[in-house]
Amino acid sequence: MYDLIIIGGGPAGVAAGIYAGRKKIKTLIITDSFGGQSIVSAGIENWIGEKNISGIDLAKKLEEHLRFFEEIEILENDLVLKVEKIDNGFKVFTKNQKIFETKYVLVASGSRRKKLNVPGEKEFEGKGVFYCSICDAPLLKNKVAAVIGGGNAGLEAVLDLLPYASNIYLLEFNDKLKGDEKTQEKIRLNSKVKIIFNAQTLEILGNQLVYGLKYRDRLNEQIKELKVDGIFVEIGAIPNSEMVKDLVHINNFGEILVDLQTQKTSYPGIWAAGDVTNRFYKQNNIAVGDAIVALLNINDELNKNK
Repeated sequence: MYDLIIIGGGPAGVAAGIYAGRKKIKTLIITDSFGGQSIVSAGIENWIGEKNISGIDLAKKLEEHLRFFEEIEILENDLVLKVEKIDNGFKVFTKNQKIFETKYVLVASGSRRKKLNVPGEKEFEGKGVFYCSICDAPLLKNKVAAVIGGGNAGLEAVLDLLPYASNIYLLEFNDKLKGDEKTQEKIRLNSKVKIIFNAQTLEILGNQLVYGLKYRDRLNEQIKELKVDGIFVEIGAIPNSEMVKDLVHINNFGEILVDLQTQKTSYPGIWAAGDVTNRFYKQNNIAVGDAIVALLNINDELNKNK
């Protein structure tokens, strides 16, 4: 029986693991890989302590720091499918048909970006197709960018790009933007931005890097092409909360509801941190802080029950 199982190997999961190592908590971390969503970023400029770091290098540093604590057990290349309550804690079931028992669980499984699922998207991920405007907007300095999605995420991506890109196309599938009205006003007033409504993205174009996209005008069925250097896909994210959905309270978006003072979920013995939660800002640095809060609270609970 472990004291704690941490689900996830992104910044939140690793931060919790490092603190668990320092607190000598008997811990198992289960993850398919290290780094989280940022692993596809060519350059991250807002990771505190690094002026610029690639997603791959960040993942390596996170893993290296975690493995420094030899007492922390790591199960890599596996995924947690289900968490089940037992008398003295929880059973954790993995994709590779392994079963573990633990007193407490910290869900730091992050989220996965909704994909366009069009030709070229997968091939050019990180080579002009991006999913994090805060991370990757600087790569579009003096270049032409497209943002796909007219909700709050898409509007925020446009704002992130404004200091860098020379021109920005905002493609919305429907005939109006869905995001915050005040943000819409800022965007409409900027001459750099052109909004294209009723646009269904059909294909990402590129050689070694992206050079454009094709879309269908849903009003007249015409196929049109845009020349762009980068494409930001901002059509939402899906929290990886399925493994605990039968235990904890989850909102309409699939996010785990937590007490933001302790990161406790509605179910005793389960905590959550990072992008899988209802935390408003989805950022690596924030996920790390929340995971540390969760771990310290878990440590308090363990000490209380000794």
